[in-house]
Amino acid sequence: MTEILLIRHGETDWNVEKRLQGHHDIGLNREGVRQATALGRALLKEPLDAIFSSDLQRAYDTAQAIAMPRGMKVQLERGLRERCFGAFEGLVHPEIAERYPDGYAAWKRRDIDTRYPSGEFDAETLREFSARAIAAIVRLAATPGYQKIAIVTHGGVLDSVYRSAKSMGYEHPRDFDVLNASINRVHWDGANFEILEWADVTHLAHAALDESDNLA
Repeated sequence: MTEILLIRHGETDWNVEKRLQGHHDIGLNREGVRQATALGRALLKEPLDAIFSSDLQRAYDTAQAIAMPRGMKVQLERGLRERCFGAFEGLVHPEIAERYPDGYAAWKRRDIDTRYPSGEFDAETLREFSARAIAAIVRLAATPGYQKIAIVTHGGVLDSVYRSAKSMGYEHPRDFDVLNASINRVHWDGANFEILEWADVTHLAHAALDESDNLA
């Protein structure tokens, strides 16, 4: 019985440009650093048994903003990475549609078993990605002695957990928010996820940070 604070990383320039990141290791932009700092402040008094992060920089830096003020260590977990999109990574939607029309069409209809062309990295199917991400979270949540943990990860992972909790198939269009630096509270009972609270970004709206905070 574990509560999970499932957190998407702070904003990056590629988020702003709507450029597909996947396994590309893109860092936080200035706004992303501000968001991470606000997140760390909001969670400072919340008891946590462990803090886990994807090993990609944008997630790790967000997790560090939570861990450092508390004197805790971020534990890296490669299984929490975003889906690998192969040759689609680094491109915006119109570029993908032009260069890879068949793959783009499969992506838009959320085909679960389509594998996109390889790029710098080999692409994962949606089925492979979801299984990998869910398995990583379940393994962490099932660690003996953990009552509440924070997991900093990526939008696709949040999407997979939400769909698992709601028994929602991937063919169903996303009708829920997946927000940068959001806090999403999920309960794992040993067999299923339950959504307790989703897409909380109140800590970002109320954060008034000065220049020195932005450098934290």
